[in-house]
Amino acid sequence: MENNQPPPVKSFIPTAILLTILGYGGLLVLINYSVPTVGPRWIFFFLAFMALTGTALPFVAFLNQRFHSTPPATSGVILRQAIWAGVYGAALAWLQIGRVLTAALALLLLIGLVLVEFLLRLSERSQWKPN
Repeated sequence: MENNQPPPVKSFIPTAILLTILGYGGLLVLINYSVPTVGPRWIFFFLAFMALTGTALPFVAFLNQRFHSTPPATSGVILRQAIWAGVYGAALAWLQIGRVLTAALALLLLIGLVLVEFLLRLSERSQWKPN
């Protein structure tokens, strides 16, 4: 029998807590105890990515639980969508460091990431799966 429900939100809580603690804890240590040279700057982006992904994971899982789709979102899809949030936040931070971030650029980047996710979900929906 086919499961038409996405995984429950509580199954993502341990991963979200781990990513959030490592990300924000690492950012706290990095910002307080390092000099902003090239190495720590890349570590900053990685830790910001982890922190934002961990923060977004329960919200994305809840939204997928609340608003059903066909086919239902798997654990991989929910994790991928949370990763998009982390990539978006880290990209915004990277653009801001270079002083090139504008509201229009942030909006275009968001639209691009949403479009990529929409096309990936559309591709999953179009796969032929015989019974």
